[in-house]
Formats: sequence, C-alpha cells, structure tokens
Amino acid sequence: MSYQTIIEQYRTSLQTAYRQALDADMLLDELQKKGQGKFAAIFRADAGFTCDANRFVPYVQELGEQLQAFEAEPDPALLATLVKQLELVLSTLNQLRQSIK
Repeated sequence: MSYQTIIEQYRTSLQTAYRQALDADMLLDELQKKGQGKFAAIFRADAGFTCDANRFVPYVQELGEQLQAFEAEPDPALLATLVKQLELVLSTLNQLRQSIK
C-alpha cells in the first residue's frame, strides 16, 4: 500500500474525528455549564500529544498538522504514532458517546 493511499484513508478518518470532536466539545460545554465535566485535559501527558486541552478539537487539529508534516517528509515511525493517536481520539470519542446514552 502506498503512502498516498494511507494518507487518504487517514485524512478520511481524521475528518470523521473532527466532526465527532465538534459534537463532543458542544456536549462538554453543556456539561460544564451544569457544573459537570471538571477536568483539565482529555488525554494524559503520556498519550504523546503536545497540546493539553479540555476539548477534543485541539487534539484533532494537532493530528492534522502532524499529517502535513508526514506528507512533507514521510517517516514510518511518525505514521505509527499518528495512527495510534487517531485511534485513541476515536475510541475516546466513542466512549464519551456511549457514556451519555
């Protein structure tokens, strides 16, 4: 499989994550207005993200920036990290959705 195919698949998954992150962030805003959802960051420092946010969109944006860096200079190690981080974002978004049902 070529890097171009991988990049296209990753970009599609990233777009899905972005749409879900927007919805999740609105939900977190509502919870915070109700006095719930008091936390400093979505992910722990050891998750590998450079940002430290209490909403999902900054993490998805960071993944988009890292994808651009990968496109400019493909690195298998960076690709592995990107895939793990996107999987973490998507699974955490899914867990959030499941917890509010």
